[in-house]
Amino acid sequence: MEQTTVEALRSSPFFSGLSEEDLERIAEMGEPVSFGEGETIIEKGTSGDAMFVLLWGTTELEAGGRVHKPGAGQAVGEMALFSKKKRTATVTAGGPVEALRIPAERFHDFLLQNPSVAVGILEQVVERLREVQDRVEAWYG
Repeated sequence: MEQTTVEALRSSPFFSGLSEEDLERIAEMGEPVSFGEGETIIEKGTSGDAMFVLLWGTTELEAGGRVHKPGAGQAVGEMALFSKKKRTATVTAGGPVEALRIPAERFHDFLLQNPSVAVGILEQVVERLREVQDRVEAWYG
């Protein structure tokens, strides 16, 4: 079932805890994009200028020799919103994909104007880092 943009943002752990108004403003700054099966959404080693919130479809994310399959409501490429470093993963469409492309520059300006949103997202970033740390510890003991 296809989600509306705001529903997809609301279901994304990255944006959990934000108000309906904040979600609507984030949705407005985004640009709807479509990808066909096998099409590259994000390529490892390229500059990160945007993140993508998946509205419909499934992707394949390859990073560190592992493949993950993010789907509707999940975000990919979110590190680009906070870092000017190169992409660390490749993401391809596992079939037809509809997504919301959120440009890093617009999102950065939005966070500067809305510090409470920045704090809420920072909490989610820290949680995600903890999850990664737990996985690394599980792999390497």
